[in-house]
Amino acid sequence: MTPAVLGLHIGGSKTHAVRSDAARGDAGSQGGSGVEITEASANLSSVGHQGADAVLRRIAASVGGGIEAVCAGAAGADTPASRAVLSALLTEHFPGARIDVVHDTRIVLAASGLDAGAVLVAGTGSVAWGRSRDGREARSGGYGYLLGDEGGGYSVVRDAVREALREYYAGLEPGTLVKAVMAATASVDALQLMDAFYAKPEPDHWAGLAPLVLDLAAEGDPAALRIQAEAAHSLATLARQVMGELGLDLPLVMAGALLVNQRQLAGAVARKVSLEDPSTIRILAQPPVHGAVELARRLIQD
Repeated sequence: MTPAVLGLHIGGSKTHAVRSDAARGDAGSQGGSGVEITEASANLSSVGHQGADAVLRRIAASVGGGIEAVCAGAAGADTPASRAVLSALLTEHFPGARIDVVHDTRIVLAASGLDAGAVLVAGTGSVAWGRSRDGREARSGGYGYLLGDEGGGYSVVRDAVREALREYYAGLEPGTLVKAVMAATASVDALQLMDAFYAKPEPDHWAGLAPLVLDLAAEGDPAALRIQAEAAHSLATLARQVMGELGLDLPLVMAGALLVNQRQLAGAVARKVSLEDPSTIRILAQPPVHGAVELARRLIQD
C-alpha cells in the first residue's frame, strides 16, 4: 500500500491542503487519489497560535488518518522559532508523521519540477528566493507589510489610496481608479477612504482589491498604469537580486495570485528582469501545494 502524505500551503489568507495516496510520479504532479480542501489561514502571524491550531484540527479531521509525512509551505516561516511552533502543532494533529515546515517559496520550486531556480511570489505580499545548482540559496524581500512586500497586493492598493489622497489635496476630481476604489469600499471621498484604511489594517483585506487596480491598468487607466509599473519594478528588483547572487542562467518561476492571474503585470516584470533567454521565465502552472506534496513524499523516501 502506498504511504499517504499531506501537502499544505499556508498563505496569508487561506490554507490549501492536499492528501495524496499515490506513488510518486513527475515532480509536483497532481495525479493520484486523495483529498483536496481549502480552509482559512493557519498562518501564525495572521491568526495566532489558537487560530492556527483550530484550522489544522479541521484539516486533520477532513483528510483522515494514516498520514506518514507532512510538508507545510508557510508564508512568513522565516525563523527557526516560527517553524518550530508550526511543526509542534502539526505533530500534535498528525502524530507519528514525519514533519517538515518550509517557507512557501520552496514549494513553488518543487511544484515546478525544478531542483534549482529562482522563485518570485506576489500575492498579498512579495518575496523572491532561489537555489543554485550547487546548493547555494538566496532570498530577497518577504519582510511583511510594515517593512517590505513591495509590489504585492497590499502595496498596490496602498498606492491607490495614496493616489486618491493626491488627487483630493490637488483639488482634482477623482479619476476612474479612485472612483472604483471608493465605490468598492463605500467611501464618499478620499478622507473617508484613508480612515477606512487605518481602521482595518489587515493586509489581506486590502490586497483583495489589487485585481481591481490591475484590471484598470489593463484597460489603460493612467493612474493604474503608474501603480502597475511601480509594482513591476519592485518585483523585478527582488528577482534580479536573487538571480544576481545565484546566476542569471537559472530559470525564474513566477507565482502568487497577482502574477498568475494578472498577465500584464507578469509580462512587465519579465521584461524588467531582462534575461537574455525569455524562455527561462515561466508562470507556475499548478497550485503550489502540489510542491508541498512532492516534498512530503521525499521525507519518506530519504
